[in-house]
Amino acid sequence: MKQFFKMMFASALGAILAAGLLITLSIFLLIGISASMSQPTAFSPSSNSVLKIALNGALSDQKTDNPYAMLLGEEDTELSLTDILKAIKEAKNSDNIKGIYIEAGNFSAGSSSIDAIRRAITDFKESGKFVVAYGDQYTQGSYYLASVADKVYINPQGALLLTGMSSQTMFYKGLLNKLGVEMLIFKVGTYKGAVEPFMLDKLSDANREQISSYMNGIWDNITADIAKSRKITVEDVNHYADQGFAIALPEKALECGLVDELKYKPEAEEYVKDLAGQTDKKLKTVGVDKVRNIKSKEGKSKNKIAVLYAEGEITEAVTSPYSMDKSITEKVAKELIKLKEDESIKAVVLRVNSPGGSAFTSEQIWKQVLELKKVKPIVVSMGDVAASGGYYISCAANKIVAEPNTLTGSIGIFGMFPNMTGLFNKVALTTDVVKTNTYADLGDVSRPMREDEKALIQGRIESGYDTFITRCADGRGMTKAAIDSIGQGRVWTGEQAIEKGLVDELGGIEKAIAVAAKLADLKDYKLVEVSGSKDFLKDLFEKQLDEVKLNVVKQLMGEDFEYFKTLNLIKSAPAIQTRLPYDVQPL
Repeated sequence: MKQFFKMMFASALGAILAAGLLITLSIFLLIGISASMSQPTAFSPSSNSVLKIALNGALSDQKTDNPYAMLLGEEDTELSLTDILKAIKEAKNSDNIKGIYIEAGNFSAGSSSIDAIRRAITDFKESGKFVVAYGDQYTQGSYYLASVADKVYINPQGALLLTGMSSQTMFYKGLLNKLGVEMLIFKVGTYKGAVEPFMLDKLSDANREQISSYMNGIWDNITADIAKSRKITVEDVNHYADQGFAIALPEKALECGLVDELKYKPEAEEYVKDLAGQTDKKLKTVGVDKVRNIKSKEGKSKNKIAVLYAEGEITEAVTSPYSMDKSITEKVAKELIKLKEDESIKAVVLRVNSPGGSAFTSEQIWKQVLELKKVKPIVVSMGDVAASGGYYISCAANKIVAEPNTLTGSIGIFGMFPNMTGLFNKVALTTDVVKTNTYADLGDVSRPMREDEKALIQGRIESGYDTFITRCADGRGMTKAAIDSIGQGRVWTGEQAIEKGLVDELGGIEKAIAVAAKLADLKDYKLVEVSGSKDFLKDLFEKQLDEVKLNVVKQLMGEDFEYFKTLNLIKSAPAIQTRLPYDVQPL
């Protein structure tokens, strides 16, 4: 009998080991296949081709490829600003591409990113090639982009959702009071509105003032751009929004001059096909993913300008498993060190698209920007938002280039600590503490914070703010008093920031690259894109595991998931932060 069990266990163990080996080999096979699929291959378009830009999904600076999505044929809803700009540039220079067809869908992007694409399309039109846009339904962002086209068509039963901009803040103070939780707030900055949802039940006058200021500034730019492209007036654009015509049939959009004609999709595609000189029955297009890989003539120079992307909230190593959003960690600081030591890299463009976050991580990245500047030029290119911690990591650069609608500044700092005494009382939960020193239990949520503890924390916050404005003053060649006068947590648009001395020039990443080349005295160079992503294998499995967790929680919580996500971020966030007052809403 003993021999029988030995043989049985040996067989079972062998089967398990064999299965494990098979699974491991399968995983590596999948990784190899997906990695090879993600490798760009040179593309040569056929004659009379049309570049199709499908505005469907969320736009970010850099796209994170999902190998599983590629393998399973799932639709990837993430768009890359970098890829779109490169595709438009290659399409302009290709004799085989006759025009661009923009197909509007459920598109989500910041106005600064859309501005960058509009500029690229405007430049494309100088080649004499056509640009046509069609949409079953235009979101505000997709229409803002499509309005630059030669012709803008909309489905006869579609909608143009041009309504204007709004900003809504949710306040948690009442909810926390009912739960018996008091948030102790420590901050420096009159305009540092990130803490207001936990201490007020409506916007402060100062916060309302700043939101109104930058939001109206952005909307003025958007309406002016639409009016110029459509050859109508700003008043015409605002009239459409104010009358609520977004809910009306698209004839109103036609009457107001926002579109050229009502067409069904096959009719619009037939028009594009004729413009391109295609003779097939159906319109043939090529996507951004292919056109971006048209092999351009590369210069012979060995000199390189690196573009390092810093996108997302600034966090420490541990991030929330309930968010798949991009984040900035000390990985960016490590990449800056590598770029400093790489002699082939003659200049660096740091692309910042961040509302801020951890003050500690911001300081580590700032330090490496400063160290790199001692060796070679570094220029910051600001995206949709580069505020608070996003400005912190930018301020030491040689030059800062921002879009007119970039949200930046927000030079301030805050900390939040919960007091859960009320909640503990509600559920009859008690604690007892034994300690060796006065402040050994500092931050204990089960008791009210003492006045001496509050003084210590407020002192640390004020010290952090003094460090922040010192970094900005040193980087911008200004006095601390001057920085403080435009700091205090105040958010500025790029246009406003250049007047305040926080930004050097207005423009996109192409302008930042040109500035970097000039500072490095380079006329011939290659661009190298640097990503702060994790190791491929580790990132692949961690991402898939997090997606499983995320989907389970979403299914269970439904509409309440966003509230849970916010509260979870509060719990996992570092105590001291430099962050924008709210989550920037896309157009």
